[in-house]
Amino acid sequence: MMFLFNKVKLKELLTVFSKAMDYVDRALSNHHLRVACIADDIAAAYNLSKQERVNIFLAAVLHDIGVFSLREKLELTHYELSSNPHVHAENGYLLIKDFTMFADIAKIVRYHHVPWDKGQGQSFRGVEVPVGAHIIHLADRVEILINKELEILGQNDSISRAIRSKNDSLFMPTIVEAFLEVASKECFWFDVSAPEIDKTIELKGLMSDIELDVSELATISRLYSHIIDFRSRFTAMHSAGVSAVSSLLAQLVGFSEVECQMMSIAGHLHDIGKLSVPTELLEKPGKLTVEEFNIMKRHAYQSYRILGAIKNMETINAWASFHHERIDGTGYPFHLPGRDIPIGSRIMAVSDVFTAVTEDRPYRKGMSVQEVLRLLQEMAIQNALDGDIVSIAISYIGELNDVRTALQIKAGDEYCRLRLTDT
Repeated sequence: MMFLFNKVKLKELLTVFSKAMDYVDRALSNHHLRVACIADDIAAAYNLSKQERVNIFLAAVLHDIGVFSLREKLELTHYELSSNPHVHAENGYLLIKDFTMFADIAKIVRYHHVPWDKGQGQSFRGVEVPVGAHIIHLADRVEILINKELEILGQNDSISRAIRSKNDSLFMPTIVEAFLEVASKECFWFDVSAPEIDKTIELKGLMSDIELDVSELATISRLYSHIIDFRSRFTAMHSAGVSAVSSLLAQLVGFSEVECQMMSIAGHLHDIGKLSVPTELLEKPGKLTVEEFNIMKRHAYQSYRILGAIKNMETINAWASFHHERIDGTGYPFHLPGRDIPIGSRIMAVSDVFTAVTEDRPYRKGMSVQEVLRLLQEMAIQNALDGDIVSIAISYIGELNDVRTALQIKAGDEYCRLRLTDT
């Protein structure tokens, strides 16, 4: 059967992905979306144009995209930052600057922690700092100051005092004025503290008309694969490899060009649920305990729930999230019998195994091609993987390995380039 692709709303995609980025700790729940709402209200009070507001909103949704570890994320929850915040801002800039649809917001992300410093913050290292960066800087600190366990209106005075105390030092004075204007309205505080933050975003209508075709979704999926994988040097190239292998394998099976693009997207996003897995488990040098493996198992379920919240992603979601199901029904987390596992999911399962076992991990070295051949054959015999797809993979093992290697080298270079900013 032919699988169709219908356009995906950018608003839904970024809303869901932003929530996924905050999965690592409950204290960060909806952080990016709340910062985006606060920043937009300030931008509106600052009389910025609709397009400027859209750019600021998008930048706010992505502002911490360069943070890869829970430690870094938790450091940013302190109002007074002790470490260098420009590292993750620069990483975020490097991640998105080459994506055409994000070109206008890359500089905003890059400079969103530059202090005003009595006007010195108009530029940073000789480059003009966009006003949107200063707006997000203040919005980010306001969100950090909100205690989600307490009644919100009672926090207005203390938060406003804290922001006012940093006027002309941390924050641009005219932006402080704009914030104090919106902070005087109860609706502002009710909006930013509402559990249904998605509805608040919907009512703003900033991205309601932006839809992505399959090529644009592929671009964003590649970006998010970096966020998923770059948390550990051992997984830094995994999704790139799975995406490349699954796309080529789908072509060999007979998928159309659009279906192969959909498979590539699924490969990039198949492990998005691993954002909820602690980095310590991803990098553990020994065998996982039963409890640790149970935590790891959850990632496929989380991927299914994350991607399932996006309309028109149903097919891609199934292909991505069922990659640990087995033909004999003993896989996880759904224990689907073979008849209920879509062909795309079967392709993804073979691609994931092939890619994973060729990679070095903390507890083992990557397998040779001959060892991989034997493993795939054994798993097909055991009814873990689809035998027909394994046969195709074995017949074209050289081509699959070449495309995997090429894409993983490219992802590895990108990882090294970003990690150099940590020093």
